[in-house]
Amino acid sequence: MLLLLLLLPPLFLRPPGASGAQTPNATSEGCQIIHPPWEGGIRYRGLTRDQVKAINFLPVDYEIEYVCRGEREVVGPKVRKCLANGSWTDMDTPSRCVNRTPHSERRAVYIGALFPMSGGWPGGQACQPAVEMALEDVNSRRDILPDYELKLIHHDSKCDPGQATKYLYELLYNDPIKIILMPGCSSVSTLVAEAARMWNLIVLSYGSSSPALSNRQRFPTFFRTHPSATLHNPTRVKLFEKWGWRRIATIQQTTEVFTSTLDDLEERVKEAGIEITFRQSFFSDPAVPVKNLKRQDARIIVGLFYETEARKVFCEVYKERLFGKKYVWFLIGWYADNWFKIYDPSINCTVDEMTQAVEGHITTEIVMLNPANTRSISNMTSQEFVEKLTKRLKRHPEETGGFQEAPLAYDAIWALALALNKTSGGGGRSGVRLEDFNYNNQTITDQIYRAMNSSSFEGVSGHVVFDASGSRMAWTLIEQLQGGSYKKIGYYDSTKDDLSWSKTDKWIGGAPPADQTLVIKTFRFMSQKLFISVSVLSSLGIVLAVVCLSFNIYNSHVRYIQNSQPNLNNLTAVGCSLALAAVFPLGLDGYHIGRSQFPFVCQARLWLLGLGFSLGYGSMFTKIWWVHTVFTKKEEKKEWRKTLEPWKLYATVGLLVGMDVLTLAIWQIVDPLHRTIETFAKEEPKEDIDVSILPQLEHCSSRKMNTWLGIFYGSKGLLLLLGIFLAYETKSVSTEKINDHRAVGMAIYNVAVLCLITAPVTMILSSQQDAAFAFASLAIVFSSYITLVVLFVPKMRRLITRGEWQSEAQDTMKTGSSTNNNEEEKSRLLEKENRELEKIIAEKEERVSELRHQLRSRQQLRPRRHPSTPPDPSGGLPRGPHEPPDRLSCDGSRVHLLYK
Repeated sequence: MLLLLLLLPPLFLRPPGASGAQTPNATSEGCQIIHPPWEGGIRYRGLTRDQVKAINFLPVDYEIEYVCRGEREVVGPKVRKCLANGSWTDMDTPSRCVNRTPHSERRAVYIGALFPMSGGWPGGQACQPAVEMALEDVNSRRDILPDYELKLIHHDSKCDPGQATKYLYELLYNDPIKIILMPGCSSVSTLVAEAARMWNLIVLSYGSSSPALSNRQRFPTFFRTHPSATLHNPTRVKLFEKWGWRRIATIQQTTEVFTSTLDDLEERVKEAGIEITFRQSFFSDPAVPVKNLKRQDARIIVGLFYETEARKVFCEVYKERLFGKKYVWFLIGWYADNWFKIYDPSINCTVDEMTQAVEGHITTEIVMLNPANTRSISNMTSQEFVEKLTKRLKRHPEETGGFQEAPLAYDAIWALALALNKTSGGGGRSGVRLEDFNYNNQTITDQIYRAMNSSSFEGVSGHVVFDASGSRMAWTLIEQLQGGSYKKIGYYDSTKDDLSWSKTDKWIGGAPPADQTLVIKTFRFMSQKLFISVSVLSSLGIVLAVVCLSFNIYNSHVRYIQNSQPNLNNLTAVGCSLALAAVFPLGLDGYHIGRSQFPFVCQARLWLLGLGFSLGYGSMFTKIWWVHTVFTKKEEKKEWRKTLEPWKLYATVGLLVGMDVLTLAIWQIVDPLHRTIETFAKEEPKEDIDVSILPQLEHCSSRKMNTWLGIFYGSKGLLLLLGIFLAYETKSVSTEKINDHRAVGMAIYNVAVLCLITAPVTMILSSQQDAAFAFASLAIVFSSYITLVVLFVPKMRRLITRGEWQSEAQDTMKTGSSTNNNEEEKSRLLEKENRELEKIIAEKEERVSELRHQLRSRQQLRPRRHPSTPPDPSGGLPRGPHEPPDRLSCDGSRVHLLYK
């Protein structure tokens, strides 16, 4: 004791000769010593009488205890504590020493209680002993209900509304009259509270958490020392925000308490910007809902169900592997500490499997035991209460249902006792006679209601006070299962939004998991080696096209070049250059350019390919069409088509190019190409990390892409097929005007085959960027190379090997270089002369036939002459200079007319 005195600060020591006139409200020096009650005294812990005389103030948090002499007992607060403001606790209630009243003279007041000793929540296993202990403590106090004794009549509701209905009937219709009803679990409390209003009964629950019970219109006389389950939700939302979770899933048992709790949670998370992505419920079998959670990739899961159903859920969780470092479960904290180890014949999982499945889950529970080890109204600290209750239990606390809620049940009896004491006039005030209560006496019920509503005291569960809906206000305890046992990791005061964190949380993966599989979006870019290789080929092709174009322009005065329609060949070279240039934008993607530049690249691809095809293929098609027109049509149209002017050839090419320009312009204006993203199936990396790869591929597309491609490919396809037909029809034709039409036909074959094969293949392989680019670009490169080589290389070889670099006048002097052309010309002239002669002969023969017919007719009409008459040398008719000949003969290519 001397040591304790020495440890007191000097300011608490009373110096000699000092005055003791200090008031009890001096906040800077602690609390002033107060006088003991009459016939009583004060016990100063740790101090002797002489030490007490030597001090004037006691320090903050120091406690004093009242004691009475003889057979007297303390009425009022038995223990007072020094507060920081310099006053003692409960100074408005005096402490007195009164004579004890024998129990035989006290009138009994009955309480009807329903304890769930089994079922979904077997909370009665610990709550019933706690209630009995509270009744003993209350009945032993003479300052509370000194004229009454509280007695308990109880039944086992099994947490079943049907069973509770039976016992509620017995409680109401059998004597004695019960002044209050005390149900346990929420489903039973809902039934009891709805019926109690018809019997003018107050209902005080110690274990109901259903948010629906906060409805004052539906349950006007309901109170509970167990806070509403919605008090968990602000804590859950706070934890979601703390760990950065924005997507959660829920699974609940189909009961009103959990449904209403989940509805409240949904509203709160929506306000916080958090999404409930998946919501599952079950009645008795959770197998399918758990599988659905796995299928939907749920990671942060809130589970709302009773303890027996929790074992079923986590047995399925183990089977579906819905646990470990990727998952976090939020459960209700009022299960028994070893609930997952309790044998349950309804599941087929071992204890080890269940332990593995529940490891690391988070529980939120209302603070049901005062964390500050201060004395309550019953003069017990929370730890003393736990020790006393543990001695009364038949099993270990971890195996006893409702052990955590036992302080609430204990304080419920004290709340009732204080309300009845206030109603009956305890403490010297006038009141009503509790023994006059019956089920028709609403006056006493109203007074008990008002007394309950104004309750405020320190219980073993903390400060007891009810809100407007009759629900208890309290802190929330946050625990985590670590190594098979629950560890406290924090507290949360929702009224002040104050989270007290102990930083003792542990995670299987070392850190809180993500609320979903971390999806990493990666673009599939084209192989740079492939792009560079094809680009080099395209560049060489463009160089080749420029060389061919230069050669053709430089030698345009050569007769052989002139006879190949060089301007059309120039257009072919330009078209090949444009098509080869389209390879570069075809290979550009997000690796090289930004999103804003993508539409321009898309348009460049379209225009370069379109114009390149129209110029390159269109000029070759025009040549082959002209040859076919001249040499395969009817005889009467050959002369007109043979003399077709060059401008008509250019006009044909211009028409093809103009149609493409018009189509592309309308496409670009009406439905322009833009960047679209194709998303593929998620890919799991080889490493065991909580991420998945979401491949994406960039495309050039438009809203009506298929329609435009149908128009574009349809017209080009018909043109290619027609080109193949014309090339086949003219394969044996020989003409001087277009001396390279066979080479043009060969080029058309190659271009048509490559295009007709590549177009559908690239559409099929559009999701494989490398393959699609390889097919399209190589088709362009090969078709361009083949066209340039077939059309221009033979001309180069001929002019180089034969030295045909002179003009047309000089070219005619060299027989070696003009023999084939002269022979062709002579052959053509001879054929023309023969056709003309044949026509003249046919006309002469027809005329001779007519004259002979006329001659016969005249001879028949002439009169017969006498035989002696000499014949008329003219046949009776004068013969003029233009008379028809008697005979016509042809010899060789000349016509001889023979006259008689």
